[in-house]
Amino acid sequence: MGKRKSLLLLVLVLFSALVASVGGHWRERDEEESEQRTQGEKWFLLRHLHDVVKTDAGVMKLVNGGYRRGTSFHSPMHIGFISMEPNSLFIPQYLDSNLLLFVHHGKARVGHIYGDELAERGLKPGDVYTIPAGSAFYLENRVENQRLHIICSIDVTSESMGWHAFQSFFIGGGNYPTSILAGFDHTTLSTALNVSIAELSTFLTRQSSGPIVHLSGSHHTHTWSKFLAQEPHKRLAHLKRIVNFEEETIPKEEESTWSLPKFLFTLFNREDVVERVNHKTPSAYNLYNRKADFKNDYGWSKKLDESNYSPLKISGNGVYLVNLSPGSMMAPHVNPTAIEYGIVLKGTGRVQIVYPNGTLAMNARVREGDVFWVPRYFPFCQIASTNGPFEFFGFTTSARRNHQQFLVGKNSLMQSLRGPEFAAAFGISEKRLKRIANAQSEQVILPSSSPASLHDKATEPERKKMVKFERMIGSFGNDMIMGFD
Repeated sequence: MGKRKSLLLLVLVLFSALVASVGGHWRERDEEESEQRTQGEKWFLLRHLHDVVKTDAGVMKLVNGGYRRGTSFHSPMHIGFISMEPNSLFIPQYLDSNLLLFVHHGKARVGHIYGDELAERGLKPGDVYTIPAGSAFYLENRVENQRLHIICSIDVTSESMGWHAFQSFFIGGGNYPTSILAGFDHTTLSTALNVSIAELSTFLTRQSSGPIVHLSGSHHTHTWSKFLAQEPHKRLAHLKRIVNFEEETIPKEEESTWSLPKFLFTLFNREDVVERVNHKTPSAYNLYNRKADFKNDYGWSKKLDESNYSPLKISGNGVYLVNLSPGSMMAPHVNPTAIEYGIVLKGTGRVQIVYPNGTLAMNARVREGDVFWVPRYFPFCQIASTNGPFEFFGFTTSARRNHQQFLVGKNSLMQSLRGPEFAAAFGISEKRLKRIANAQSEQVILPSSSPASLHDKATEPERKKMVKFERMIGSFGNDMIMGFD
């Protein structure tokens, strides 16, 4: 009897050890998968904003593109956020990258070189506008008591002497920021401008308030605000004194591209010049006023490409805007021709991205201001929270028409590929495949509840079943993910 008790106790100990071992193994698997998804958020959810410009008149923040640390993923676009106080100016500069602007809130006036003249456009909420690389430009917020908020895309370029971020070349400036003119030898520059070295020194050191400056108000009046406030004939007289500019002495054939004198001349004497040029320059395109490309009871989407707005050919980027009703989802889909960037404008939701081997790369909750990106070919979907609409705007890396491939829904690959081959791929009958494929009668934007919400609300046994299924899919291994170890 004692031997049987001892044997039973030994069996119980061994069984307990086995259960603990198996439990530990599954916990390790859970931790590995959790770590993988967390890593996916680090790669695809871009929450590391840093200040590029910060003054008391405004700020520009940036999410850097380039290679994601520890991966072979390359994000070919910076996403910028410009915020300007009322009655402020982002001083004249040019970039080594194409700049695509989207006005989120407020109104702006943008001036930039088009051809060899200065063009100006007024921008309002929803407007999209492109400024080519190397084109000198400035931004103004002339509206009283209203901040200006602009979202922009900036190309990642390999032409900036190895710099990872874009480079600004400030034409205006002084002590801060430094004008590119200050880099020249003062004797050379004074000769080129035909002014004394003493006057040149004053000209290049007066500005010290940063790249975004107040034009008026309680702050001291700056050089640029003085220029802009002058009457046209006084601006011209002042300009002639500074740069000895004589329009008739500069042959047109010698001024086929922009020059500093011409830029200054048109900036300070712009009423007549700008009026002549503006009818030639491309207008802004208002995305808010565009009719939805797709719309149903669960949301709508708008897309803008070079066939709708030819200036997008300059940057080579497309633009889109999506609004999802509470609880609805943009059906799982793939972008076969472009990388996609998204910026949450309103509400909360989830973004799910899937690796090529069928494992979940990211299932992140996103809120207003968050930036995410999806590599080309990676399956993904966006899901609105049930407590309100979910709106997001974004850029794509191709200005050509982007034919998204939807994986589920009425117009999806599930329907197009339906047949014996597809049924065999899933190991089910054609009849069952047809029943599954036809179960969803909607397309593009679907009325289903958020899978993330279902996972959150599931009971413990249900969650274990979900995890078991994900493990089964993931058992094919990371070797099916190109570029991953």
